[in-house]
Amino acid sequence: MFSDSVTLLGLSGWVKNTRQGTVIGQIQGPQDKVNDMKIWLKTVGSPSSRIDRAVFSNERDISKLEIHGFSTRY
Repeated sequence: MFSDSVTLLGLSGWVKNTRQGTVIGQIQGPQDKVNDMKIWLKTVGSPSSRIDRAVFSNERDISKLEIHGFSTRY
């Protein structure tokens, strides 16, 4: 599951299902762990998900976390 993978990798962020049937979110943490999560999102995903494509945008380096913990937004 997404939240388990985020927690296991020590990342912070949020995720939200959209009305269009897609998922949006934000992840923060060490670059190598973010890269691991991106691979997981592109290839594995949540058990009930179907991955057609994964698009990552607005990537940037930050000096400290802006989000602490993980949440699901509605």
